[in-house]
Amino acid sequence: MSKGPNYAKGEAVRRELIGEGEVTKISETVYDDPMMQKFRDYAIEAVFGMLWTRPGLDKKTRALICVVSDTAIHAWPELKLHLRMAVNLGWTEDELSEALMHMNGYVGLPTVRHAMLVARDLFAEMRAEGAAAPKPAKAPKKKK
Repeated sequence: MSKGPNYAKGEAVRRELIGEGEVTKISETVYDDPMMQKFRDYAIEAVFGMLWTRPGLDKKTRALICVVSDTAIHAWPELKLHLRMAVNLGWTEDELSEALMHMNGYVGLPTVRHAMLVARDLFAEMRAEGAAAPKPAKAPKKKK
């Protein structure tokens, strides 16, 4: 299948958002067969090349929208990927955990609990990678 006009633009955006190391890793583990390569190529062209490059919202806001929507529909592998993107675009652990906490009132405790577990594990993984991981949330100081 030939690649369309938005493919190169989409691939550049994808690498910017996900990071070179993660792109290599998922290319070798997720997109390592012809069926998944077709899916990847479509996502690169349509999602990264057309949606992520639209005017009107910055990439940081788009990443938070992805985190929220993944949580709401229980898309856990995608949530992990989009949390990584959100961190790469400047969201902090505190900001992302607060966005997830805010969702408790709208999508429910069990869903948000699972999302927070995904986030906790990803943030630890990113710190271990030495990536630009967010700083861990600090416990509030006790009042005397």
